[in-house]
Amino acid sequence: MSFSVTLVDLAGFAALLLWGVHMVQTGVMRALGPRLKVVLRRALRNPVRGFCAGIAVTTLLQSSTATALVVSGFAASGLVALVPALAVMLGANIGTTLIVQALSFDVTAFAPVAILAGLIMFRRGAATLMRDLGRAAIGLGLIVLALHHLVDLLRPLEDAPSIRMLMGVIATVPLLDVILAAVLTWAVHSSVAVVLITASLAAQGVVPPNAAIALVLGANLGSAIAPVVQAMGRDDRAALRLPVGNLINRLAGVAVGLALIEPIGALMVTWQPDPARVAVDFHTVFNIVTALAFLPLLGPFARLLEWLYPDREDEADPARPRYLAPAADTPVVALGAAAREALRLADALDEMLDKAARALLGGERRRIAEARDDDDILDRLNREIRSYLALLDPDELSATDRRRVEEILAFSANMEQAADVVSGRLMTDARKRLKRGIAFSPAEEKELAALFERLKANIRLATSLFMTADPRAARLLALEKAAFRDSETAAARLHFDRLRQGLAILADASGLGIDIVRDLKLVNSHVVAASAYPVLARTGELRDTRLADQPQSC
Repeated sequence: MSFSVTLVDLAGFAALLLWGVHMVQTGVMRALGPRLKVVLRRALRNPVRGFCAGIAVTTLLQSSTATALVVSGFAASGLVALVPALAVMLGANIGTTLIVQALSFDVTAFAPVAILAGLIMFRRGAATLMRDLGRAAIGLGLIVLALHHLVDLLRPLEDAPSIRMLMGVIATVPLLDVILAAVLTWAVHSSVAVVLITASLAAQGVVPPNAAIALVLGANLGSAIAPVVQAMGRDDRAALRLPVGNLINRLAGVAVGLALIEPIGALMVTWQPDPARVAVDFHTVFNIVTALAFLPLLGPFARLLEWLYPDREDEADPARPRYLAPAADTPVVALGAAAREALRLADALDEMLDKAARALLGGERRRIAEARDDDDILDRLNREIRSYLALLDPDELSATDRRRVEEILAFSANMEQAADVVSGRLMTDARKRLKRGIAFSPAEEKELAALFERLKANIRLATSLFMTADPRAARLLALEKAAFRDSETAAARLHFDRLRQGLAILADASGLGIDIVRDLKLVNSHVVAASAYPVLARTGELRDTRLADQPQSC
């Protein structure tokens, strides 16, 4: 009876450990997720910065699996190159060792402090950021508390004959240890938890040093399985490049570790007599050595993965260029193809605004995610257009051709930046309305719907102007900025009147309405800059104060 109770206690505290890891991950992702993604996107421009970013982000997320899933999403959508993405994964694997090293010391006294501080932040924090960081602090305290109780429970098991017999069988077959730990790590999505439990088992003498090393190898292998399983569900085989590359990296390291487990075990015991430290320190050494071995080989390794998993030629893929021919005979043909491709950005922006209106005014939550996916489409198309035009020989371009190149680049860049506003700021407005249950009055909703329609009409005018360069259309489009400024002024006046009258509920709606109008005004500014300003600059009319930007204060 006592043995069965101990097993239940073990399972319970192991579950508490996993829940603590989950709370840290979700708390950090909610608080810093967008910022972490921006850091990763910027760091993924070269392998060394990507490697360092992988260490830092994984240390915050408490899981290399979480980092792998984020970076795999970037790589699958074509937003980052494969070589720096692989470097991030090497850094992420080292990031887990820093977490394990920190938690392997006796920090039991820290647990109540972390839980108490986290609870105060969660309950008293007015800002969402503070509440999410409080959640992460509670999770960190639960991790430390669970590890402390696991060690206490495992200590008596050292003398249990059945446990010693079972561990004796496992210890004689290192491959079985690797498989067991890999499956467990894949199931719980946390190599940190498995390595720490292994260190606890080793500390109590339940598993010998070589078995602990084999279990650590399995934990490293298991951390690479989850991203592969997720990528296998995608239609595009290119999505498998990064997760499979990381899995190959892990497999190669595990194979070498298994082949040399006897001398490695003897060396680790000599260097570190503490059995618990053997597991933790080997985890660090293994990942550092693997990273140093693979970093110089990332270039050819990436080419091998690209050969194994080529890009899918999907005609229906909206992010795939349709009109950019591999090689154009003359600049005029290339410029025509690039202009036709640029018009697709305007069409995609029009669809994004339709989804944004349905999310903001219709409360359709799923449109938020769809709008973010559409933003990735515009990012890729804009990047493809820039790369295509960069291949043109400058010596073959006339002055008119060079001006057209600048117009196409300006149109594409402004459409892509307008999409960033929609996917970022407008979708934040939509989430805010859904989360707070804010309701607009019929008049406000009608006004916002009309503003959305006006903006979509301006996009259609901008596409026509982009092709015709008609100064009359340019003047009409530029004067639309005044209409959006007037809408912003009216929204600000309404909000101020409600605040003065003490109408808190109505003021919440009008406050959100101001944010929406300002965001739509910013989108419209990019639309005007995309095609009206180049034409007006050519005719010398951009100096007209009615057509230029005016500072607005409310």
